[in-house]
Amino acid sequence: MAYEGARGCGGTGRPERARERGAAPPERTVLISGASVAGPALAYWLGRYGFRTTVVELAPALRHGGFAVDFRGAVHLGVLERMGVLEEIRSHRTGGGAPLSFIDEAGRQLASMPPEFAGGDVEILRSQLSRILYEHSLAPPGGASGEVPEYLFGDSLTGLTETADGVQATFERSAPRTFDLVIGADGQHSTVRRLAFGPESAYVSHLGYYVAAWDLPDSAGDLGACQVGYGEPGRLATVGRVSHRAQEPGYSGEAFCVFAAEELSYDRRDPRTQKRAVAEAFEGAGWRTAELIESLRDAEDLYFDSISRVDVPAWSRGRVALLGDAAHGATVGGMGTGSAVVGAYVLAGELALAGGDHTTAFARYERTLRPYATRCQEGGRGAGEFLAPPTREAMDARNALLNDPAARAAMLGAGHDLSAAIELSDYPSLLTAGPADGGGSAGRGCGIRTV
Repeated sequence: MAYEGARGCGGTGRPERARERGAAPPERTVLISGASVAGPALAYWLGRYGFRTTVVELAPALRHGGFAVDFRGAVHLGVLERMGVLEEIRSHRTGGGAPLSFIDEAGRQLASMPPEFAGGDVEILRSQLSRILYEHSLAPPGGASGEVPEYLFGDSLTGLTETADGVQATFERSAPRTFDLVIGADGQHSTVRRLAFGPESAYVSHLGYYVAAWDLPDSAGDLGACQVGYGEPGRLATVGRVSHRAQEPGYSGEAFCVFAAEELSYDRRDPRTQKRAVAEAFEGAGWRTAELIESLRDAEDLYFDSISRVDVPAWSRGRVALLGDAAHGATVGGMGTGSAVVGAYVLAGELALAGGDHTTAFARYERTLRPYATRCQEGGRGAGEFLAPPTREAMDARNALLNDPAARAAMLGAGHDLSAAIELSDYPSLLTAGPADGGGSAGRGCGIRTV
């Protein structure tokens, strides 16, 4: 079903007044697509502010396995602390693992990448983070005033039609329903973006590389005993183990591969075609790569995607808005997880400050977050070429850079500067102070200032 925007659905430009600043109008309902990171984080904050949320997720349950994600800098950690999840995330952190050694075919070290490059200040498995945020969203603070979200697993949107006072949503399995607002927090391949904004090809740019990650099966033996990466021009295969998972039954380590390729045509729901693409990309590679690719045959949870960048000219259209990778994704190196959590905090806070008026809130959300998210995205533009340089000369240059302590420190410092380059309002504090002013503008900017 095509998305249709009704005339006048953007509102009058005057926010709905609430009984208290930031209190959502009665029965304000929000549909969120995606239950990975951005979706549960947004559901938590909206529930705290009194919105009624429904989260729809294609997977039949929370996803297991997957690779690690990280948070870095005062802004990321500050938002997690306000959510009340920072200490729990720290208790499940991977520890960052060991430095990744780039090796030659004989196993000799050529260069070493410090764990801070990938692990940030706190690194955690995406599946663990998703579980923590999901569970936290089901128990928002605020007692009787808090709203607990509804989760619809094993379902997906098939259509969105905007009317004068809501958005009619149709699903693969559930009965049609109408919501006040719809938020696409469903990743780079967002269903909401496709339905409400247009085809993926208009917003997602392929950057010339693909990534694949999977848990090594028992049959892999000692393949993952050391944290190493073997590269040839245009392709890199890494293996290793993280101490945090050492006690898991059957845990043998993890594989992470990057390879250069023109845009491929494959079924994202069919792991067989994805495994075939990885195998073909690494055919004839040296070291123990043949063993690594053989382990893929028995892998149960494969992550496979292009290294791409998402650019959407406007993150909202009528009553529909985009969050996280759906709006500004960068597959690797773009601080997407941290940006998603920060974005959920800002979007929910602006909706609450505006009393649910989406026209005002969506504009303020994008104005606050876009410059920050765009700068973070830039870190992902060269991720593929850094990990799997296209020539031997480029590989040598990358290795020389990593072997230079001053260059490593400069790169790490630049990453922390990017992660902190935003000023955030302390929305929870603002929302409990004083009567409503019709737009939530009084007191803005009195929260933490991190620039």
